[in-house]
Amino acid sequence: MKLIIAAIKPFKLEEVREALTAIGVRGMMVTEIKGFGSQSGHTEIYRGAEYAVNFVPKVKLEVVVPATMADQVIDTIASTAKTGKIGDGKIFALDVSQAMRVRTGETNEDAI
Repeated sequence: MKLIIAAIKPFKLEEVREALTAIGVRGMMVTEIKGFGSQSGHTEIYRGAEYAVNFVPKVKLEVVVPATMADQVIDTIASTAKTGKIGDGKIFALDVSQAMRVRTGETNEDAI
């Protein structure tokens, strides 16, 4: 099993969710986060004063899928979340050694 973690632009969340559902992903965890990378934040003007915004709002998706499906999930997230502009995000894939569905006690791939 693989844990796919993706940080994407917030306005792309619904589009990515729909694309993942279409390929058979049955669930995901979503967290609102802030971060910075290549774009290193930006400046904004509020009531005539300029402020540095060092952390940019993002959405973090976490999806656990069978290892055989990981490449398809990564490709789907990447193609759907891409705008071609700086700050489109990052995707990471990690190995998952164990999973359990609390309600039923199912384990590993049966739990996802």
